[in-house]
Amino acid sequence: MKIHFTKMTGAGNDFVLVDNREGRLRLRPDQIARVCNRHFGIGADGMLVVETEGRQDRIRMRYYNADGGEASLCGNGARCFARFLEPLVKEQEGGRVSFLTGAGLVEATFAGEEVSITMPDPGESRLRQLISTRHGPLEAHWIHTGVPHLIVFVQSVKSIDVEELGRELRWLPDFAPEGANADFVELLGSDRISVRTYERGVEAETLACGTGVTASALVAHCVKGYSSPVSVLVRSGDWLRVGFERTGDRLHEVRLEGPARAVFTGEMEVGE
Repeated sequence: MKIHFTKMTGAGNDFVLVDNREGRLRLRPDQIARVCNRHFGIGADGMLVVETEGRQDRIRMRYYNADGGEASLCGNGARCFARFLEPLVKEQEGGRVSFLTGAGLVEATFAGEEVSITMPDPGESRLRQLISTRHGPLEAHWIHTGVPHLIVFVQSVKSIDVEELGRELRWLPDFAPEGANADFVELLGSDRISVRTYERGVEAETLACGTGVTASALVAHCVKGYSSPVSVLVRSGDWLRVGFERTGDRLHEVRLEGPARAVFTGEMEVGE
């Protein structure tokens, strides 16, 4: 069985996108993992699948991590998904595209190479927790931005062993059974931060993570007093921006903006 795909990147967070609006494709987790494998497949942090739901004009994004497991949302993936849809969706009111995800409806707008999307209002958060690690206690902040994230503020993101510490934080029993993505955040001042993320499902550091960027910016606001919009430098060297509004203790109208583009198209044999 062959799949036709578009390889896409959002600030270095890369994806294989497959158009399955006709509903003919049924990929197993092991096949998705093979496609995302960087040595034996196309190579990607995850797979985006275009589907339709109900009426043919209602488009749904399904997102699968590199291990083949499905997740409710991927921020940079959603921005790439919107970029792919831009020329396909005939009725765009004011240049907008909307689609369903496991975390709700996402709306996207475009400005040159930049794609801005709505993000779900953050759900439960647990700030200023003291957690135990092999290297001693750490203050961490848990927040849900479509998927769970654990934020740790550090003096320098360059000095952190993201693979080792990130893997430990990702599997902490405190956040079982689903675990959490781990984000290490350096304050740069003037509502700017630098973020490195260890992503569950990829089980490694990625060059960018949209939900992690969003989570880090919102926690920087709640804990450090940063103001909207927060500019975020990711490992790829790109900058993303997180805008939001606050009413009382509630954060809402959250948006994530940054670059997203198609890299190449092709086809791959994925077997039976």
